Amino acid sequence: MLQVLYIFIPMLAAIFVPFLYKSIKNIHTGWFVLAVPATLAIIYASYIPKVADGEVFLEELPWIPSLDISVVSYIDGLSLLFSLLITGIGSLVVLYSIFYLDKHKEKLHNFYVYLLLFMTAMLGVVQSDHLITLYFFWELTSISSFLLIGYWYNRDASRFGALKSMMITVGGGLMMLGGFILLYLMGGTYSIRELIVMAPNLVQDPLFTWSLVLILLGAFTKSAQFPFYIWLPDAMEAPTPVSAYLHSATMVKAGIYLVARFTPIFAVSELWIWLVTGVGILTLFWGSFFAVKQTDLKGILAFSTVSQLGLIMSLLGASAVAFHGNGATDSIKFAAFAAIFHLINHATFKGSLFMIAGIVDHETGTRDIRKLGGLMSIMPLSFTVAAIGSLSMAGLPPFNGFLSKEMFLTAMLALQNFEFFGFDTWGALFPIIAWVASIFTFIYSFYFVFRTFTGKYTPEKLPHKPHEAPIGMLISPMILAALVVTIFFIPNFVGDTFVKPAVQAIQPFLYDSPKDIDIHVSAWHGITPELLMTIGIVIIGVLLFVALPKWQSIYEKFPRALTLNNAYDKIMLGLDVGLNRVSRLYMTGSMRHYLLYMFSSIAAIVIGSLFVKNAFTVSFEDTAPIRPYEIILVVVLVIGTSITILAKSRLTAIIGLGAVGYTVALFFVIFNAPDLALTQLVIETISVALFLLAFYHLPKLGKREERMRFQLNRAIVSIAVGVMVTLVALSAQSQKLIPSISKYYEETVYSKAGGGNIVNVILVDYRGFDTLFEITVLAIAGMAILAMIKLRMNRKEKSHENK
Repeated sequence: MLQVLYIFIPMLAAIFVPFLYKSIKNIHTGWFVLAVPATLAIIYASYIPKVADGEVFLEELPWIPSLDISVVSYIDGLSLLFSLLITGIGSLVVLYSIFYLDKHKEKLHNFYVYLLLFMTAMLGVVQSDHLITLYFFWELTSISSFLLIGYWYNRDASRFGALKSMMITVGGGLMMLGGFILLYLMGGTYSIRELIVMAPNLVQDPLFTWSLVLILLGAFTKSAQFPFYIWLPDAMEAPTPVSAYLHSATMVKAGIYLVARFTPIFAVSELWIWLVTGVGILTLFWGSFFAVKQTDLKGILAFSTVSQLGLIMSLLGASAVAFHGNGATDSIKFAAFAAIFHLINHATFKGSLFMIAGIVDHETGTRDIRKLGGLMSIMPLSFTVAAIGSLSMAGLPPFNGFLSKEMFLTAMLALQNFEFFGFDTWGALFPIIAWVASIFTFIYSFYFVFRTFTGKYTPEKLPHKPHEAPIGMLISPMILAALVVTIFFIPNFVGDTFVKPAVQAIQPFLYDSPKDIDIHVSAWHGITPELLMTIGIVIIGVLLFVALPKWQSIYEKFPRALTLNNAYDKIMLGLDVGLNRVSRLYMTGSMRHYLLYMFSSIAAIVIGSLFVKNAFTVSFEDTAPIRPYEIILVVVLVIGTSITILAKSRLTAIIGLGAVGYTVALFFVIFNAPDLALTQLVIETISVALFLLAFYHLPKLGKREERMRFQLNRAIVSIAVGVMVTLVALSAQSQKLIPSISKYYEETVYSKAGGGNIVNVILVDYRGFDTLFEITVLAIAGMAILAMIKLRMNRKEKSHENK
């Protein structure tokens, strides 16, 4: 139970955040929140030794047993790694936010509630073994990230970015849900572990390809892959702690996690390998190329995140080749290792860079790189951290990014050696694109750090006089920068402890335990093609960076009309205009029109269903004979109803209404329901008495005659509704698809409910919640009436005072 509870601890802690914020004003709320991810990080760290040995932990909490839905927490190497990133980076982000967000100016209770909600959602995503609960947490990440991105909701750009991210990621999530349902139909289980075991048999199912594509749509939208990446740059309007958390270590990595988790199921498919690898390498190039165009520090980091996510995605696609044997296992088996290793490296250097971007913005008042420069002497600590993070992102030693980038180049070179799936032809493009993209990665890494901290210092362009950030704000990025350097010197410790258990979870058919993975990471392999490619990247990257002012203008030649952002804007605007036009056609403000739409739709659906399903039957075998006095009561009932509707006098209408009620009571007496008859008599007597008491205040009935034109459409709808009710009543009486529940009531009224009156027992026990809510509705209506009476009395008193 504790293992499942760990997932919900942040959400439970969020309940207390508003109270702490309002009651303890002199202490920053973040100090209380910090204890949540820090404690969870320590708890998950205790799993490391056993998981490193190949042990897994499974715990299930039933949620909706009737639908076979449970919250299943499954901790193996992959989910543990992500859980540590979520809680570890989360702790550093909360610490950073304490100094970044002013406790007097910001609504901290909202911020930390959203952040803790997001933390629970991410933990649920990476630990769920049940497809439906995974989807639940997946969409919860979209909702909570929407709230975080739109935290400064008074800004148009924040609201736009939040809506854009939600529209794209939620749309992808719905596609993913369709893929999950198809997987369930194929395998008959919601368990991912069980589906992995069935994978060799699932590939033969015609639904397999559809499921694969739909699940990848969910992964690509969440991890900002081409062409869905357009939401990520707009999400940079969020506070920097949000960007550092969501867009370097957590939310954008959810799609990476999904692909990694489902690789054992879909890796047998050629389509999976080509889509994951191809979309990944295209995203890598696209993001790195357009990162150089940006002038906003967080914009540069946004596009760099897109490119780095593409790199990891392409490695996961290449790792799927290892499932096919033919010599591929030995040649490409390290691709999954490289993907996870770079995922860790990216979280460290990108998290620190986002925080430095926030520090620069916080201390200078701008993120516009055109106004910045010469800050190295003013902000030396910030420059040092930025240099470490940027050089690691560029793939230079002695930083961790160099190691995983070398492995990436090796994997891309290896792909062209495989004759199956056409890699020996089109596969030759992968190393070329990877090399070109790495050059632009080098350029935007240098662009970020050196254009900000070196060059000419122009204080007149800065809104604030810059100075070094307070040490509290620097602690988190300095810790991450220290990890960037440390990992370079102890890569195999990180590999054995964190990477290999995750790789074993991704490739369970290749390795029985993490110890079987014989991959050793080192910085020097001799003169290799990868090293030569790296040297070329550095030389060409430096030349292009120096000459950047001469060629950066090429980005201006790309027409705005042909961009993906413009396509999104056009689609959203077209939907808005088009749907408004459609809604104006039927939203006329007339209740008569609305009732016409509703009744006609209901009648068409019900009558059509009855005949399509061959459910309409009429049988009078079990009906009781109709007695003469029942016919008389029906006639009285019809006459009373007609008088109520057609009466021109209020008193006549009240008498007609009373006649209808008392006639219904007589029917209850005839049908041996004395309780209902007494209830009806009491209610009807009270209703008539109330009408008579309020006789003076009732609206006068109009005396002038209104002639209504005959309208065929209304007549048809009226007849259709009458026919529908008649058909449903006759069908319900003539056939019983399921046994009547009345028999159950008869058998259990004494034994289970302990009552003698079956009607009372049904109302109080069996339908207790219905009765409770009915009473609640009456109470609300009574309070509303009382409020209106008091409001009217107050107005009268004020009018008398004014006189």
